[in-house]
Amino acid sequence: MNPAAHPRALLAEDEPLLAQALAADIRQLWPSLQWVAQVADGDSAWQQALALKPDVLFLDIRMPGRSGLEVARDLADDWPDATPFPLMVFVTAYDQYALEAFDAQAVDYIVKPAQKVRLQSCVQRLQQRLSERRDGQPREATLAQLRHLLGAAIPPVPAAAHRLEVIQAGVGSTVHLVPIDEVIYFEAADKYIRVVTAEREHLIRLSLKELLPQLDAQRFWQVHRGTVVQARCITQARRDDSGRAFLSLKGRPETLTVSRLYAHLFKGM
Repeated sequence: MNPAAHPRALLAEDEPLLAQALAADIRQLWPSLQWVAQVADGDSAWQQALALKPDVLFLDIRMPGRSGLEVARDLADDWPDATPFPLMVFVTAYDQYALEAFDAQAVDYIVKPAQKVRLQSCVQRLQQRLSERRDGQPREATLAQLRHLLGAAIPPVPAAAHRLEVIQAGVGSTVHLVPIDEVIYFEAADKYIRVVTAEREHLIRLSLKELLPQLDAQRFWQVHRGTVVQARCITQARRDDSGRAFLSLKGRPETLTVSRLYAHLFKGM
């Protein structure tokens, strides 16, 4: 089936009236577009996109569960290699500074409430890109855009703030002080983060989103949606045909998987 002639779309928007209005306006501008699902949270958007494999995703930036950017990030890693990666449009109420970041990356976006002129130009761009898309088209351009946008979404640490030097991990009535230099990697685990050193592991009640701004990005590299590793502890990166990489570590027997989104970090000099 030619996706340009029979495109399929999914809409993720947590405000029902806005979702209905947006779908109706797009349907008027693009009668051949088939809506395969409409969901109200990011987790459902990720699940339904993987199950239905639409050609176009309209993703609200801020919604319950995963944000629109997080949905895009996780789909980039989980999407099957044999299926063309969907085109993405972010639905946002961001300010002008954030919109400039979207424009700089040539990412389609719609500002709420959507204006007909903007929708029409967005639809025209999507139709053109679908007509040019080939099966198995590399997703590197999309990955580069997501890297930029996800980086911009991490709140900066105030100039007066200090980077973490010691992790305080509580176990019962005891608090273990773990120097940051001893941490080999952090791994998200439910509502906790595993703090892994050469000798032991600790759990801290913190999200990766809260932890990342407190780490030195030159020393600690995010390599997966839930994994951050200290760069000097990496001894080897091995890539496979799908674009993923696998890391060997100093002082640990396990290997860490690098997602496609971060595989660009490991290129020979």
